Amino acid sequence: MSTLPTFVVGEGFAAGQVVTLGEEEAHHMRVRRLDAGQRIGLLDGQGTRGEGVLLRIAKRNATVQVESATVGDPMPAIHLMLPVADRDRMLWLAEKATELSATSWRPVLWKRSKSVSPRGEGPQFHQKVAARMASALGQSGGAYLPVAYPDASPDRAIAAAPEGVRYVCDESGAPMARVLDAAIRSTPSLPTVTLAIGPEGGFEDVELAELEAAGFVRVRMGGTILRFETAAVAALGIARAALDAAT
Repeated sequence: MSTLPTFVVGEGFAAGQVVTLGEEEAHHMRVRRLDAGQRIGLLDGQGTRGEGVLLRIAKRNATVQVESATVGDPMPAIHLMLPVADRDRMLWLAEKATELSATSWRPVLWKRSKSVSPRGEGPQFHQKVAARMASALGQSGGAYLPVAYPDASPDRAIAAAPEGVRYVCDESGAPMARVLDAAIRSTPSLPTVTLAIGPEGGFEDVELAELEAAGFVRVRMGGTILRFETAAVAALGIARAALDAAT
């Protein structure tokens, strides 16, 4: 892993190219007092890591001469269905989901999400989520950004869930680590994992029934009721550790 200050490029890149980084990345470069001629690390969020030389920093962008680029394999897939919820806590979770290499991020407007204010939703908020994810990727040394989907209704989110093992986090479920370990042992290849996290106050009974009808299994992460962002981080951590151990 590169120890250089690392930034996310908004598009793919290859050795020999000159690439332009956007205003957010240029701002971070100025904060870190970087200057032309310094070496930096590069990521495109889709598996490519590289290094290059900073050519120029302007107010709204920066240009870099790419010297090397390699593409790594993606990690085993973990898809996150999180609730539309308090916007600050969602932004915090966007950072942690990126650090834990979530494959995708899909906010769901559960029934109890509608009572939250101010809640994180809409195009401008999604831009903030993308910026937080890009910053977290550069700091964590990961190579893949989560695919960030727009807000969805429960039925659309459930219909979009990929094939594989599906878990809904609920205090009435069995321990997640035990359930996932059994699923991994019973399949010839690593399963794709989808995690459904409920809103503050929990799922409505009808929502749990719809999830279970779609193959979601109830699991818990401990003996207490967790806030949505804590539950999501705990579930992502358990899933990532189990999948990594099985590779």
